[in-house]
Amino acid sequence: MEGTYQYAWIIPFVPLIVTMLIGLGLLLIPTATKNIRRIWAFPSILLLTIVMAFSTKLSIQQINSSFLYEYLWPWIINSDFCLEVGYLIDPLTSIMLMLITTVGILVLIYSDGYMSHDQGYFRFFAYISFFTASMLGLVTSPNFIQLYIFWELVGMCSYLLIGFWFTRPIAATACQKAFITNRVADFGLLVGILGCYFMTGSFEFRDLCKILNHFIHNNDIHSLFAMILALLLFLGAIAKSAQFPLHIWLPDAMEGPTPISALIHAATMVAAGIFLVARLFPLFELIPYLMNMISLIGLITILLGSTLALAERDIKKGLAYSTMSQLGYMMLALGIGSYRAALFHLITHAYTKALLFLGSGSIIHSMEAIVGYSPAKSQNMVLMGGLKRYMPITKTTFLLGTLSLSGIPPLACFWSKDEILNDSWLYSPIFGVIACYTAGLTAFYMFRLYLLTFEGHLRLHFQNYSGYLNGSLYSISVWGKKGSKSVVRNFLASTINNDKNPFSFSNPTTNIYEIAGYVTKMQSSFSGSFLNKDHFLYPHESDNTLLFPLIILVAFTLFIECIGVPFVQKGIEVDILSKWLTPAMKLLHENSSVDWYQFTTKAIYSVTIACLGIYTALLLYGSVYSPLQNLDFINFFCQQYLRIRILLERIINLIYNWSYNRAYIDLYYEKVFIKGIRGLSEIVHYFDQQVLDGIANGIGITSFFIGEGIKYFVGGRISSYLFFYFFFVSIFLFLLFSHF
Repeated sequence: MEGTYQYAWIIPFVPLIVTMLIGLGLLLIPTATKNIRRIWAFPSILLLTIVMAFSTKLSIQQINSSFLYEYLWPWIINSDFCLEVGYLIDPLTSIMLMLITTVGILVLIYSDGYMSHDQGYFRFFAYISFFTASMLGLVTSPNFIQLYIFWELVGMCSYLLIGFWFTRPIAATACQKAFITNRVADFGLLVGILGCYFMTGSFEFRDLCKILNHFIHNNDIHSLFAMILALLLFLGAIAKSAQFPLHIWLPDAMEGPTPISALIHAATMVAAGIFLVARLFPLFELIPYLMNMISLIGLITILLGSTLALAERDIKKGLAYSTMSQLGYMMLALGIGSYRAALFHLITHAYTKALLFLGSGSIIHSMEAIVGYSPAKSQNMVLMGGLKRYMPITKTTFLLGTLSLSGIPPLACFWSKDEILNDSWLYSPIFGVIACYTAGLTAFYMFRLYLLTFEGHLRLHFQNYSGYLNGSLYSISVWGKKGSKSVVRNFLASTINNDKNPFSFSNPTTNIYEIAGYVTKMQSSFSGSFLNKDHFLYPHESDNTLLFPLIILVAFTLFIECIGVPFVQKGIEVDILSKWLTPAMKLLHENSSVDWYQFTTKAIYSVTIACLGIYTALLLYGSVYSPLQNLDFINFFCQQYLRIRILLERIINLIYNWSYNRAYIDLYYEKVFIKGIRGLSEIVHYFDQQVLDGIANGIGITSFFIGEGIKYFVGGRISSYLFFYFFFVSIFLFLLFSHF
């Protein structure tokens, strides 16, 4: 057994071989390297498969024997300082290794088909292999220095991959935004690491936690100083895992290729922040105020991510806000001390979110066949719809991922999210209410995303054929943005040109039933010659290279929860995940069993909330013209309850504007930080030029004029020097004696 652990040091270096080979090939034989570019996928997948097999063996041994292994060797040796490097294999490491390798292999297989026509194909595989190697090195690091090195390498690789299409200004801006935001937090992490070394004299995780634990219990360290150190360490996790207020980089990171979005959001970059908090959990739990702050930040992130996804039209950004919200659940669980639930949700969410992102990539890949390479169109859900008839496999896999993330049993995320919700209720009823409310919002915006994408009719062809659409086809507001018009009139007036329809929608007296008949006629055209395949290109199902990872991820989404569901062993109810985590956190209580009746009772409430969110999404987005359903009721409601309608309109528009404008946080940051720093820089620049340079220049000019003036008095005649000398001495004596 120990022989297996001795070779664990090769784990981060195996994927790095592909990056080195591509780099050497481009340096020595660039033409040949570019000509055989499709071959690079095979060694990338093969090497990561080897790492996955090795990681699987380590994980099985961790579960069966609860064995911890750490190996260190000296790196930098001084008289009073010794920095060591090595690797650490424990339950947390083995969990992360399994996530990174399994999701990474599927993303690589998917990338071979998705990036096949891209000119930077080989460059993509060089970056992604380096990215995977950096993340593997991060999770196996036994000390802070080694972790920080790989932490920065992960940030650098994310910068390269988010800005992969660097010729696009939006992508270049997005990667810079992600890089700078993470650098701000990483500086705090670095200061916290140095502060911990100053207090303990060690960078090793286990030694550091033991020493600080001893200091805190014996009051050898001030509680405020310990709080500041831990907060600085936590700051690095805030940015990496896109927690409030450093979440702003995550939606913009969708400018990178979709496989990278899946890898970042599932098992690598955003998971690194959760991993750091879990790694330092023994330290953080000693500081109650910090634990409260972690849980509060997680709760705010849940609520913020859920509300920002409500009006998002870009399918990838909608999933990005979903990731932000789910990471908030994990951070909330860690903050309230529910270590097992946080890691359980990390596992289930990783596979579900990889499924959803790769499914969105299949959709985008299909839409690009119609609109060309245009992210503004191929990722816009407003132009989608009706894709279920063209992409049945993608539709089925995406629906299963949506149901899982919404918390519908027996899919994976139901079990982990429900455990977090139950622990939140036990910790604080307020936390429980907010967490359950956001669970309903999750179901709503995820099914909104699914319905706008797969249900109804293909709205892109409707736009191209009729010219009826001027603006957005769909608004989150049922009532519209103007209180003087009914829902139907306002909806059609914003989407249909007045010169193309028989009604004047600007006229408030237009009969609502005439409009309904006109809309029905428009809808009927979808099933007739309007969808004639001789006139338009249509979406199509992706090839097998893209579908195979989706099917495998569906299997994970259906069955991965088995590691956290209790089973009976020797008369005791245990589960694999608890046995896995026993050496680290001592979470296995052998004398306790799961109360399935209590679990089922609590699960009914969470599932009911999720179903309510799904039902609300079906009411609003059940078809292309879903706001036009139940016209009689809407017309009666508008006439009889005008005040209620106006109030609801204002509330809905307020929520819509909040969501559409990203809660105004980006605007606030731009005004306060970007424009504020630029303004301060201009003031400093003005002070430097006018004051500091002015003083220096003034002294120089004054010296010049004094010299010019003096030269006229210097003629080389001693009599003149004596005259001026006695003249000024006389003046000085006169002034001196006149004073007395």
